[in-house]
Amino acid sequence: MHVAAVVLAGGSGTRVGADRNKVYLPLAGRSIISWSLATMSGLAEVTRLILVVRPADRPLVADLLATELPEIDVELVDGGALRQDSEWQALRHLGADIRAGDIDVVLIHDGARPLATPALCRAVIATAGTHGGAIPGVPAADLVRVDPAGRGEALAGRHIRVQTPQAFAAAPLLTAYETAAGAGYAATDTAGCVQHYTDLDVHWVRSSRDNIKVTTPGDLGRAEALLQVAAEPLQDRIESGHPMAGQPGP
Repeated sequence: MHVAAVVLAGGSGTRVGADRNKVYLPLAGRSIISWSLATMSGLAEVTRLILVVRPADRPLVADLLATELPEIDVELVDGGALRQDSEWQALRHLGADIRAGDIDVVLIHDGARPLATPALCRAVIATAGTHGGAIPGVPAADLVRVDPAGRGEALAGRHIRVQTPQAFAAAPLLTAYETAAGAGYAATDTAGCVQHYTDLDVHWVRSSRDNIKVTTPGDLGRAEALLQVAAEPLQDRIESGHPMAGQPGP
């Protein structure tokens, strides 16, 4: 299976209190984005690695790649104003190879989730290869529905908190985003667009609550602590694809 991994780095540092895009903030001796890029590059299935950036961040990214990840081949793509736009730009970049059948699965990951492990990525890729789509997440037992009168009621049944990386069969994914672009449709994540425009069979892959998204200063501190507990040299991770942290159950 040939997989293209897309890492999104088009956000900002507003909520984390930074003066720059948060994915370039330091984390356990490296920038946040370095952890995701190193993890993706260490996967044997991944044949293309795409980093979607803000045009204004290109000089910063070039310096980061040269100093932190000189041995990794990363293709840069300029993103758009919305997440949907950035994903679409990445898929357009890959379009010719997808249409030629040279890419089977596209893995899309939020660069602000530095603790996604190789094991999780492989599970998501394998599930997408078998069924057509895969989303990682953890069970959510604390969801409440609020009626118009303000009364809360616990939601029954099974619900999950969805994470990334998400993976989907490449050809239907490209078609879905082409259709969405023409219709002006934007979803909150990749799975939303896939659900709206395809009939792919998307399966849940159990993840860990440690696969956090760095959004606030507290998240940055928690990610730092988790990485320090099981940290190993970045070069070792690149060569072995070994998890940077464990995956305890939710």
